[in-house]
Amino acid sequence: MYQLFRTLSCRLIFLPTLIFSLSVAASVPIETEDGQSSLYREIFERLASRHYRSQEIDDALSVRYLDEYINTLDSGKNYFLQSDIDEFEKWRSKLDDLSKRGDIEPGFIMFNRVRDRAMAQLERNITLLEDENYVFDFDTSDSIIFDPELRSWFKSQAEASEFWEKRLVDSMIRLILNEKEEADARELLVKRYKNQIKQFEQRDSQDVLQLYANALAALYDPHTSYFSPRTNENFQINMSLSLEGIGAELSTEDDYTKINRIVPGGPADLHGVLKAEDKIVGVGQAEEDIVDVIGWRIDDVVALIRGAKDTTVRLQFIPSKGDSSNTKTITIVRDTVKLENKSAQSKILNIVNEGQTYKLGVIDIPAFYMDFEAYRARDPNYKSTTRDVYKLVEELKDADVDGIVVDLRSNGGGSLYEATSLTDLFIDYGPVVQIRDSDMRVQRNQRAYRRAVYNGPLLVMINRLSASASEIFAGALQDYGRALVVGSQSFGKGTVQDITALSSGQLKMTVSKFYRVSGDSTQHRGILPDISFPSVHDLDEVGESHQDNALPWDSIHRVPHQTKDELKAFISPLTESHLERRKEDPDFASLIERIELSDKWAREKSLSLNLEQRRIRSASWDLGLFEIENRRLLAKGQEPFATLEAWRNSDEINEENESDLPEEQAQLQEEEEEEANISETDPLLFEAGKILGQQIFIESTRKVQRLAQVESERVND
Repeated sequence: MYQLFRTLSCRLIFLPTLIFSLSVAASVPIETEDGQSSLYREIFERLASRHYRSQEIDDALSVRYLDEYINTLDSGKNYFLQSDIDEFEKWRSKLDDLSKRGDIEPGFIMFNRVRDRAMAQLERNITLLEDENYVFDFDTSDSIIFDPELRSWFKSQAEASEFWEKRLVDSMIRLILNEKEEADARELLVKRYKNQIKQFEQRDSQDVLQLYANALAALYDPHTSYFSPRTNENFQINMSLSLEGIGAELSTEDDYTKINRIVPGGPADLHGVLKAEDKIVGVGQAEEDIVDVIGWRIDDVVALIRGAKDTTVRLQFIPSKGDSSNTKTITIVRDTVKLENKSAQSKILNIVNEGQTYKLGVIDIPAFYMDFEAYRARDPNYKSTTRDVYKLVEELKDADVDGIVVDLRSNGGGSLYEATSLTDLFIDYGPVVQIRDSDMRVQRNQRAYRRAVYNGPLLVMINRLSASASEIFAGALQDYGRALVVGSQSFGKGTVQDITALSSGQLKMTVSKFYRVSGDSTQHRGILPDISFPSVHDLDEVGESHQDNALPWDSIHRVPHQTKDELKAFISPLTESHLERRKEDPDFASLIERIELSDKWAREKSLSLNLEQRRIRSASWDLGLFEIENRRLLAKGQEPFATLEAWRNSDEINEENESDLPEEQAQLQEEEEEEANISETDPLLFEAGKILGQQIFIESTRKVQRLAQVESERVND
């Protein structure tokens, strides 16, 4: 856990800069091809007629379209000049009419302009780096503003070049901080910029059409997109964004390849270092040199990461949390994401409350999965979430647990059928979710059809990455009053997408929307916990509410269902006790301190271009975490780390010691330490157990009191 928090801090997007006029000749422009006009019109008409969100095709949409496409091409304000933006204004109220005719020329003109600007600046960077007489000033008092919202479009080429020169200095500093000699850093950056130029040169009309069409699709909602035949063939990036071989989902952000989500059970998940929002900057095969991939096409990056099972890939990345001035390198063994690795798992957690020890079952569900192929083949042993959880529940009942915690943290969803059938294990007959299509017809046949398998005390954990099917399950149990929901606000992905074939490529389009039995949508707002935990994910940066043009939250008619109100009475006393424990529990307090440190770094809006100041800044992150960890150890009566270096090496030492143990001994040690360390490794889970334990105590106390009252009344009668 603490290794994770060494990379926990603000999301930083680094940008580059320079000073005299550019004289690089413009590249050959990319032009439209036969059939692209009719294909675009097909996409346009399909969106207008079948998408869940109905909107007028008018000047207002044209205004949004122009802004969206400009942002698509240059979200970091790195390339366009204000004069370019002023020139594009001629299309501000015309893109709707042009789109109706299939006229895509503006999309190509704007793309060619940004490509020319980018390639010219990259060529100039190369010229500066290869000039032995060009000296970098690392003692400057200058800084760089990396947030594009705080900058205007460049007013002149000179201003653009000045910014790019700052960006170049920043890139050099980051490499030096990663123990590169200046000469080696220059060489690496030259390779990087030449690769970026090559990537621009390899762009073709298919790429431009896809960019232009997806800017239109983005106006409808963030889950709608067009993917060209090449994109579809090359791993369907726009649909699944899945990195074959390591198990991760990615997208592009500025010039970076960004991790969107780590797939549960995949190699990256099992490795435990890569996190959502991290940016991949280099890829290497086994012991080969790492190839710099900044500015590369996303499908080309995927091609490098993909590979045969049991081969290794080395990834160099910028952590989204922590000192983003430094890159980190990890080695991952490629594998397929095995169904068994994603399977639900259980463990026992012992919690003490008011002197009473409660044995709690914890069921971790990383995804809502089902082996459809085995199911269709009538395999009696096919894998599914519901079947696996049913077995675990029965095992926990046999173990005589006092209650069960269902852990849905970072569960991104999956099968709707599984979400419904899993809910069926914990509630009696009744509806689970409502689905409304683009014609406003509501389907209510997603139901629980049998009596609950488990009726005991139940608690559900969620976080910001709990989405889709997870939200359906958690929302249903909350609406029925069957379980308390604790954690942080969920993702808010409450829509359903359909994939349809086009004359060329495919269109993924939102066609319906989920609603809880209460009538509330799971879209945008997600599930609000009954008791809130601090979130390690920035709620303003992660989630549906962060997505442009996300469909809004709304509500429809509730559907009749039996609701138990008993749990509502527990929320206030349980919340009060939770807040008290937050102050007293060293592990929980330490977690909050780390989140607060991360938030502090996230508020930084600029970076110094002074090398020494950057060294100090880089060291301050580790120093902050070092001090937090020592406060935690002292609060627990344990020996603190004597030095910063000892703390830095602690995880490596522990890993080495564990690897030296015989397998059986190591397993025994792990079993003995699991319960003792659970608060340290996962204070949120431990606190969830505390809440459920206290709930059980309150319920049992009230039950005893009621029985005593009944007995007293019987005696008096």
